[in-house]
Amino acid sequence: MSILQRRRTPRPARVSSIGSGLAIILALAAGCTISDGAPAVESAIALPARLDEVTVQRFQYPTNDEADPSQNWADLYLPAGAQRVDSIPLAVLIHGGSWQSQVGAYTFDPLARELAHRGMAVYNVEYRRVGSGGGWPTTFLDIANALDHVVEVDKRFPQITTDDEVVIGHSAGAQLAVWGGTRHLLEDDEVGAKPAFRPTRVVSIAGPLDLAYAATHGDDRIITAIGGTPAEVASRYAMVDPIQNIDPDTPVIALHGGRDTTVAPENSRRYVDAVTRAGGRAKLVLFEDQDHVSLVSGGSSAYPRVLEIIRHVSSADLDEATA
Repeated sequence: MSILQRRRTPRPARVSSIGSGLAIILALAAGCTISDGAPAVESAIALPARLDEVTVQRFQYPTNDEADPSQNWADLYLPAGAQRVDSIPLAVLIHGGSWQSQVGAYTFDPLARELAHRGMAVYNVEYRRVGSGGGWPTTFLDIANALDHVVEVDKRFPQITTDDEVVIGHSAGAQLAVWGGTRHLLEDDEVGAKPAFRPTRVVSIAGPLDLAYAATHGDDRIITAIGGTPAEVASRYAMVDPIQNIDPDTPVIALHGGRDTTVAPENSRRYVDAVTRAGGRAKLVLFEDQDHVSLVSGGSSAYPRVLEIIRHVSSADLDEATA
């Protein structure tokens, strides 16, 4: 077995598009509405002809244990404009923060709104982290469950399309996003296996995509999140390390700042090189003058290009999206 890529038989997984008008009828009967910052509503939602502004709907997703309502949720942002069935591309956001509780999904609210203003539906995920009930394996199971809940979100909001969806993560969230795109390779008894939802494209922003390399080159936060070093808990790293779970059929764009001292750009280089050697499609976009945080900061010179790459990767090949 290669340290860079485990050889497994891929297990196909795909979300079916929901195009039934039944959801509209049920929602109208229940009097459900959509409003900015609305509370969780786990029922069918009316499909209006159009929306006048970006709106937000919160979902609580189920977990393998007793869920924490304050953390096991995701916000769906819908763009203004026509709301035809299967017409709005979906982006899933997974925030970073070193798998620690100090940073939450609120940090991605500006990014979610920017993408929604550009015509995308955005599913912004919160999850339990180290210090708030997370760590191994809870954090990883939460992400798997949040991604799989997209199936239910699609049923309740049939205007979103999930036939070419993109998952985006920053920092630790990038590791979770890229891993989320390859869960179909896992064995049945491994954490996050048998996904109901499989993204077709992934964007990693400043991600530690070679976990074992990062953990052995000074990143103790990985060791804390996974509960040991690569030598101590090798099987855990084998389950969730992106570079050990490469799917050549899942395109990945790795964005990284050349001045990133939190997660070394070498992580993205090593991952992209490994995917290329495996016959897959991956591309590194290096922003020489950017650091770890500036790539997702609205005031940075790189931010507009990051937004455009995310917007176009769902409908173009890697070269076109990053041109």
